[in-house]
Amino acid sequence: MVSRVIPVDPFDLVLFGATGDLARRKILPGLFHRFAVGQMPDGARIIGTARSAMNRAEFTEAVHASLLEFAPEAAKQSALLEKFLASLEYVRADAGGEDGWDTLAKAIRPDVVQAFYLSVSPALFGSIASNLKSRGIASANSRVVVEKPFGHDLASARDLNGDLRRNFDEHQIYRIDHYLGKETVQNLMALRFANALWEPLWNSTHVDHVQITVAESLGVEGRGEYYDRSGAMRDMVQNHLMQLLCLTAMEPPSRFTSDAVRDEKVKVIEALEPVAPPDIVRGQYRAQGSAGSYRDHAGNPHSSTESFIAMKVNIGNWRWAGTPFYLRTGKKLRARCSEIAVVFRGPPHMIFPDMAGRRSNAMIIRLQPDEGITLRNTIKEPGPGGFRLAEVSLDMTFAEALGERAEPQDAYERLIMDVIRGDQTLFMRGDEVEAAWAWADPIIAGWEDVGPAPSPYDPGGSGPEDALMLLHREGRRWREIGG
Repeated sequence: MVSRVIPVDPFDLVLFGATGDLARRKILPGLFHRFAVGQMPDGARIIGTARSAMNRAEFTEAVHASLLEFAPEAAKQSALLEKFLASLEYVRADAGGEDGWDTLAKAIRPDVVQAFYLSVSPALFGSIASNLKSRGIASANSRVVVEKPFGHDLASARDLNGDLRRNFDEHQIYRIDHYLGKETVQNLMALRFANALWEPLWNSTHVDHVQITVAESLGVEGRGEYYDRSGAMRDMVQNHLMQLLCLTAMEPPSRFTSDAVRDEKVKVIEALEPVAPPDIVRGQYRAQGSAGSYRDHAGNPHSSTESFIAMKVNIGNWRWAGTPFYLRTGKKLRARCSEIAVVFRGPPHMIFPDMAGRRSNAMIIRLQPDEGITLRNTIKEPGPGGFRLAEVSLDMTFAEALGERAEPQDAYERLIMDVIRGDQTLFMRGDEVEAAWAWADPIIAGWEDVGPAPSPYDPGGSGPEDALMLLHREGRRWREIGG
């Protein structure tokens, strides 16, 4: 059985940066997928805007080429593809200047949902927001979507929030983090709050520690200049890993509404304790064979920016006091892997002496690849000759368990449709972003002021040796990346 698709209301989606890489790879293919399954109504329009001098036919041709490259199944649905392309418009406009805004104003319909997707540099957010408001293009019911990076630090995040709030109310602003659109991330909330089994165990009394890993096998080739200004802490920890931490640690909201969920996430961030320097490990990948090092890819032979970071984080509240959260992310690691591992404490009294301290239950929530949930258990090994214990896993891979209902859906597809529906649950609120930066800024300042420099590590492994010791010194071990 295929999952039920609920169409959204007719809309005009104005895509700023419509000729950019994100639009080509993710946004436009995602919109086509939603169109193909019947979620976009006939009255929907996508209005691309950029500085490029092209007409509607040229824009349509460019989108057609993008879909054939990044949504190749479109070629097999020629009738749907032609109908989708017919919904496209193009307006040439200068996001940071004066040209094109009057034409754009005439292209927008006042009687449908209006969404403005800012797939552009954050430096242009303020200018676009101001023009949309001052020229009467946006209404009180319009929505504006902004991409990360949302600030470089707390001060810049506050400036960006100020630029947006001068022109839009908070309920109109959708700060997108594509990790929150992943099926497994949302299933984490269902797992915790729709089942009576887990919530009584979801606390420091029963959980020994939590590991959150986002590993990438690729380096920073092609985006080294940008990455060298941010590093793993700003690029991944302050946003993606922070969101996973919040959803894992948050209290049950009183109801499943956007503000109730986001209130609980903010409480988690505000409860984070400062991280001591010994609890942080930074790394930078070396060259391997003919493949260049991080510094080669960044174009900076003296760079001290981290391509890997691991840290021990403590949450100072009643639920989690005494249970550390270990965060780890990096480039050029063994495999591409994103997961949350909730490791439970062992039995209070082990009646099998040889097994004391050697077995523990764990729930592994896999975000990518092969989205699913694994529960690690200990059982008796079959056969005679003594009572031997073995570790087995109860594995629910979504694709296998749900069949056609688990058909992959890109995170951007879900999030864009949530914008049209006016559902902010999976989007970051302004105070949430600022709270995350308020926690991250002192950590970053600590190594920018006094070091130490990132430790070198070999590509294809698990990162610096010091990261292993972060857990080993407390009698714990990281899960093997990709294992």
